[in-house]
Amino acid sequence: MDDAGTWGDDVLAGFEARALGPATLVRATPPIDSPRGAVLHVHGYNDYFFQTHLAEFFAGLGFAFYAVDLRRAGRSLRPGDVPHLIGDIGELGDDISAAAEAIAAELSGVPLVVHAHSTGGLAAAIWAADRPFPVLAGLILDSPFFARPDNRRERVLLHAVGPVARMRPGAVLAHHPSRYAAHLLSEQGGSWGFDPDWKTPLGIPARAAWLAAVRRAQRRVARGLDIRVPVLVARAGSSGPDTPDNPLLGVQDTAVDVAAIARLAPRLGPDVTEAVITGGIHELSLSSPVPRAAYLASIRSWLPKAIP
Repeated sequence: MDDAGTWGDDVLAGFEARALGPATLVRATPPIDSPRGAVLHVHGYNDYFFQTHLAEFFAGLGFAFYAVDLRRAGRSLRPGDVPHLIGDIGELGDDISAAAEAIAAELSGVPLVVHAHSTGGLAAAIWAADRPFPVLAGLILDSPFFARPDNRRERVLLHAVGPVARMRPGAVLAHHPSRYAAHLLSEQGGSWGFDPDWKTPLGIPARAAWLAAVRRAQRRVARGLDIRVPVLVARAGSSGPDTPDNPLLGVQDTAVDVAAIARLAPRLGPDVTEAVITGGIHELSLSSPVPRAAYLASIRSWLPKAIP
């Protein structure tokens, strides 16, 4: 990658990357002639873009594929960065805007669909509501982080987050290993290869400023947004604990509350389609083959709502 902002070789074969302020934009190569549209993938927490099969799927439908590694994540980590730390969800919105503007500059007039996962899905929903983008045609949210599964520890944590964030924004409020990431990693018997420093089974500490920013964004979703483009909201069939003794670790969402997604999805805007993927995990595109195929099929059938 060229730090000056020009395209250079990426860590993934068949992709290029360039700096985009504090973020990094990635694109699939070679470019598609006269694409039907463009897709921008936005990752979640303890994550970065490595899902090359998504690029292949969208390319097969005639879409130019891009992804953004958000500030302080993955390719965008700089020396001294605290991974994923933000003070407001709008910081991630800035990165999405910069990526969307760069794509629009390359593909003038081509409609854009944003495909966003987990915390990236939460940020993309707020961004789409607050900053209508001229060529934005649709929004796909893969297990958006609208709420964590409810339990006593979560309630105590959320009660304390506001005062702690004001006094000690960098304070670590929670830090647990990610059984979810470990379950996925090929080096630990999973099905997917990725950099364990950028998506780590050790987990990323949840700091007060980040958690407060997420909670403010979640409360905005709960009050209702007004996203003026078609939205596809996809979720797993059930949630469960992110623990090694969970026998359904490979067929449940162990990161977010899917019941909350079901409850809040209709509040996003006037045109929301919901997809429930039985046997899906937190990142539906990384599920086992049958639910993964069902998720991609739901996208394929929904896309004409965004781009007729």
